[in-house]
Formats: sequence, C-alpha cells, structure tokens
Amino acid sequence: MPDKKLCIFNWSGGKDSTLALHYALQDPTIEIRYLITTVTEKYNRVSMHGVREALLIKQAESIGIPLYQIRLSEMPDMETYDSTMKHHLSKFKEEGITHSIFGDIFLADLRTYRENKLAEIGLKAIFPLWKKDTQHLIEEFLNLNYKTIIVCTQQNLEIFCGKVISLDLIRQLPPDIDPCGENGEFHTFAFEGPIFKNKITFTIGEKVFRTYNAPSKTTTDDDSPCSATALSGFWYMDLLK
Repeated sequence: MPDKKLCIFNWSGGKDSTLALHYALQDPTIEIRYLITTVTEKYNRVSMHGVREALLIKQAESIGIPLYQIRLSEMPDMETYDSTMKHHLSKFKEEGITHSIFGDIFLADLRTYRENKLAEIGLKAIFPLWKKDTQHLIEEFLNLNYKTIIVCTQQNLEIFCGKVISLDLIRQLPPDIDPCGENGEFHTFAFEGPIFKNKITFTIGEKVFRTYNAPSKTTTDDDSPCSATALSGFWYMDLLK
C-alpha cells in the first residue's frame, strides 16, 4: 500500500466542511494532522461565520483532530491574507504535510486560487465535494443524520438566520439561492452527526446585522477569496457555549 497523504483540513465548522471531512476520514490514503481554521483576532470568532472560538474548540474536541487556529485581523487585505497563509503553510510543509483539503464544490476561480497558492509552497489540494450536485449533497448530509444551524446569511435571507437546516427549509429558499449556499449566501455551524463523538451543545443568542466594505476579493463558505460587491451586509445569529 502506498504511503498516506499527510494532510491539513481547512475547517470552517459548517456543513460543507463537515461532509468533506466525512468523506476524507473514510479514505484510507489520507491522514489528517490538523483542522485549520482562520479566526478573527479582534472578536475570537471564526472568520465570516461569526461562530465563537469556544464552540469551534468544542467541535474539534468532539471530532478528535487537533485544531490549529490562524489568527487574522478583521477583513485583512489580500496581501496580508496571502502572506499570513504562506507563513503557516510553510510551517506545515516543514512538518511533512503534502496536501490541503477543502470543502469547495463548484467555484472554479476559487479552486484555481487555492491550487496556485499551495503550489508556491509545494503542496497539493484535495476537493472531496468537487462538482457534486449541491441539492444531492445537502440531501446526503441530512440523510447521514448530520445537523447544522444557519449562523450567517446575506441581507435578503434574514428569515433563515438561526434556523436548523432541513429538507423543508431548503425547499423554502429562493430559486436563485444555491442549496448549499456555495456562492456565500449563508453559512452554518454543524453540531451533530457521525464525525462527532458527542453533540455540540449551545444556546441561541442575539441576531445582529453587520456591513462590510469588501476588498477586491472577499469570502465564501470560509475565509477564502472570491469576487463580491463593494458593500456587503450580513445577518449573524450568535451561538452561546
């Protein structure tokens, strides 16, 4: 049997990350050393998702893979983001890491960006969900008995913020909204299912609205660059430990 690929897994804490990790853990050629998450230093929250660090830590402990946090300033420019990531990726390369795993589904520009940045370090990317139908993915996620709550939505989707995803809820989404929110329409926090040794408990906090002056490139399901409008507004549902 060939040597295993030593990997880091880019963990946002949401449903796509969860399903991609579910797949990766079943692949005998993959060994995952760390869950990598970017956290906004000022707020101690997962970048874009707004989930508190304490809940992120509870997820990693339940999964049983060491968590590695990359601390970022709020809305860093691309030069700062790229240099920070390059610094940490270089450290992983020195440890023998060869691959980085992502939960992206169909954003080709984003995939190219990731692959190019990894290639600068000598690493390769793995995309377990790539080009899979997003309606089928969300159905598979739910059929596997995973549970996830919407913690962030674009301004026009406020009514869905704070709701646990179900097939009925997916049917209620506007027709132009991807079932997995792959275009950044909404972000989630996964709290129960096969990869978790125990359910992640939390209570619902306050719902708040925030606007951002988006840089030339901004974020999708995690903290990763993609195109966006000049001003972006999001609703956040705070989850309390």
